[in-house]
Amino acid sequence: MARVKIDMPENYSFTTEIPVRISDVNYAGHLSNDSVLSIVHEARLRYLNSHNYTEQDIEGSGIIMTDSVIVYKAESFYGDLIQIDITVGDFNKYGCDIYYLLSNKKTAVEIAHVKTGIVFFDYAEGKVVTVPDGFKDRIVKVV
Repeated sequence: MARVKIDMPENYSFTTEIPVRISDVNYAGHLSNDSVLSIVHEARLRYLNSHNYTEQDIEGSGIIMTDSVIVYKAESFYGDLIQIDITVGDFNKYGCDIYYLLSNKKTAVEIAHVKTGIVFFDYAEGKVVTVPDGFKDRIVKVV
C-alpha cells in the first residue's frame, strides 16, 4: 500500500498551543486519531480569529472542509502541550489548503503533519464561491 505524504511548507504564519486532554486519549493510552482532527479544527478557528474571521464569515463567505490528510509521526500523551504551526497555500479559484505542523512543545518532536482543503461557500445561496480577494490579499501578505 502506498503511503500518503504531505509536502509541508518551510514557513508558518501562525502558532498556537493546545494541551492533550484525557478525552483526547484512546484505549492505547495515546492521542487518538479523531482527536488530532478535533485539535486541528480548534487551531483553525484560532487562526481565523487572529484575522478577525470565523468559519461562517470570511469577507462575507463561509468555508467548507473538502478533505483532510493526517500523517502520524509520533505518539502524544495526556498532558502533552501540542504546538500547532499553521500556514495557507495552494490557492485555486474556489479555495486553498491549510497546513498544520503538530509538535510536542517540550521536546520539539513532530507528532503529525496535517493538511485540510477548504472551499469558500455562500450558505444563503447554497453554492461554492470564489476565494474572497480580501482573504487572499491578507493571507498572502502574512505568508
